[in-house]
Amino acid sequence: MTESPPFDAARAVSVAQRALQIEAAALTELSPRLGEAFAAAVQAVLACSGRVAVMGMGKSGHVGRKIAATLASTGTPSLFVHPAEASHGDLGMVTGKDIVLALSNSGESDELNAILPVLKRLGVPVIAMTGRADSSLARHATLVLDSAVAEEACPLQLAPTASTTAQMALGDALAMALLDARGFKAEDFARSHPGGALGRKLLTHVHDLMRSGEALPRVAADTPFTDMMREMSAKALGLAIVVDGDDRVQGVFTDGDLRRLVEKGQDLRNLRAADVMHARPRMVRAQALAVDAADLMEEARITVVLVVDEAGQLQGALSINDLMRAKVI
Repeated sequence: MTESPPFDAARAVSVAQRALQIEAAALTELSPRLGEAFAAAVQAVLACSGRVAVMGMGKSGHVGRKIAATLASTGTPSLFVHPAEASHGDLGMVTGKDIVLALSNSGESDELNAILPVLKRLGVPVIAMTGRADSSLARHATLVLDSAVAEEACPLQLAPTASTTAQMALGDALAMALLDARGFKAEDFARSHPGGALGRKLLTHVHDLMRSGEALPRVAADTPFTDMMREMSAKALGLAIVVDGDDRVQGVFTDGDLRRLVEKGQDLRNLRAADVMHARPRMVRAQALAVDAADLMEEARITVVLVVDEAGQLQGALSINDLMRAKVI
C-alpha cells in the first residue's frame, strides 16, 4: 500500500460532493426506466401465495437483506437467503409457492447462477435486479428489473456505490408499490413494529393503561368536602370523581379547583362534593386509542381523563403520567 498523501480538506469535500452527484444522477436516470417489467414484478409478488426470497452476494447481499426487511415490514412476507449457503442446504427455505428476487449488478455471480437451474426445476419465478440485461441472471430470470448505472461513485470505478444505491432505491420502490397495492395502512405497519413509537401509538388503547377499581377516587354527590379530600389524597390521582348510586359519572373535583377555592377565601367546612364539582368532565371510551386520549388532554389542558361505557358508568381513569410511563407521549 502506498503512503497516504497529506490530507486535503477541500479535496475530501469535493470528492464527497462528486459521489453524491453521481448517485443522485443514477436515481434520476432509474425512474424513467420503470415500466411494464416493474408493474409485472409487482403483480407477480401480489399473486405469490408464499414469500419473497431475496438473494444476493457481497454488497448486493447486504442490500438484499435490507430489501427483505423493508418488504416484510410493509406487508410482503419476505426473507433473505444467502446464495452460497443455499447451495449447501439453505435452498430448502424456498418452496414452490415462493418467488425469488435476485440481486447482482453484473448478473454473473457464480453462487447465484449455480442455483438458478434448481429454482427453475422447482417452478419458482425469479425476478432479477441487475445492471446488465444480457447477463446470465437476466437470461434465466422470469422478469428483469433494470438497475444499471452510468458510473460508480468510486473514483476507481471498483467499489459498488451508485449501483448499490440504485438497487436499494429500486427495492424501496418495489416495496412501496406493493404497500399501496395491498392497501397497507399505518395500523398494519404498527403491528409489525410493536416495540417502536408508532406501534405504541397505534396499538395501545385506553383500557391497556387506565386505572380502575379501588385505584379510582370516587365519591357520592353528598360526600362532605373533608371526606372527599381524604379520598383524593389516598388515591393520588389529582381529582375526585363524583358518581351516583349506579356508578354513573356526575362530575369531578380537581387539585386545581381546590387551589382556586382557597384563593377566593371560601369557607370549605360545610361544602359537599356536589357544591364544587364540574358537571361536564372530559370522558373517553376504553376502546379508544391512548394517543387520542392524549390529544384530548392536550386540547382541554387537563392531566386526567375519565373512562366510561355507553351508559356513562365509570370504568377507569387515565392520567398524563400513565401515558408517559407507557411512552405513548
